[in-house]
Amino acid sequence: MHASWREVLAPEFDKPYFRELVTFVRRERREHVIFPPGGEVFAAFDYPFEAIRVCILGQDPYHNAGQAHGLCFSVKPPTKPPPSLVNIFQELEADVPGWKRPAHGCLTQWAERGVLLLNTVLTVRAHEPGSHRGEGWEQLTNAAIRALDGRQKPVVFILWGRQAREKKALLDTSLHAVIESPHPSPMSARSGFFGSRPFSRANEALEVSGQQPVDWSLESSCDNARAI
Repeated sequence: MHASWREVLAPEFDKPYFRELVTFVRRERREHVIFPPGGEVFAAFDYPFEAIRVCILGQDPYHNAGQAHGLCFSVKPPTKPPPSLVNIFQELEADVPGWKRPAHGCLTQWAERGVLLLNTVLTVRAHEPGSHRGEGWEQLTNAAIRALDGRQKPVVFILWGRQAREKKALLDTSLHAVIESPHPSPMSARSGFFGSRPFSRANEALEVSGQQPVDWSLESSCDNARAI
C-alpha cells in the first residue's frame, strides 16, 4: 500500500470492524482457498492517492484460480481475460477510436496512469462469488471512496453493477462525475453496459475539469508492467 493511502486509511485500521475482518480473513485462509493471494489484497492502493483521476468500482474479486491479483477486472498473463473483461474490451473497441485489444488482460498500466481499480470487497473464497460480502470490507472501501470524494480535485467514478452503483450515495455529484451502468458480466452486459461509453465519457469529464484524459491503451505485452 502506497504511503499516501496508508495515511488516508490509517484511522480504519484501529477500528473494531477492521480487527474482526483481519481475524475473519486469516481464519478463512486456514480453512479455504482465498483469492487474491495475501500480498495482493491491497494492490489497488499501491499507487498515489493524489494521482487518482478515475475510480472504476467493481464488486468482489475473480473467484477462479490464477485470476484475481488485487485490481478489479484485471488478470495477469498467462491467464486469459475472463468474460467480463472481454466485454470491457469490446466496449473499449466501440468507444475509443483506434483502441487495440491486447493479448493479455493485465490492467496495471491503467493503475499507473491514475485509475483506481477497486472492488467493493477485496477477498473471496475460491469458486464462491460473494462469499466475503458483509464481513467488513465494504466499510474499508467506503472509507476509500469517501476520501476521494472529500478531495477538491474532481474524480470520475465509473460504477458497474448494483453493488458499485449503491456507492453513488457516498459521492458529491456536484463536484465529481459519476458514470454508471449494469455490470459487464455476460449476464448483464447487454442490458445497458454495451453502448454506455464509459471511457470516452470519463475523458470528457476530466477535460471539463481541466485535467488530462486517461490513455486507455494497453501495450501488447504486459511483461514490463510493475509487479504488484
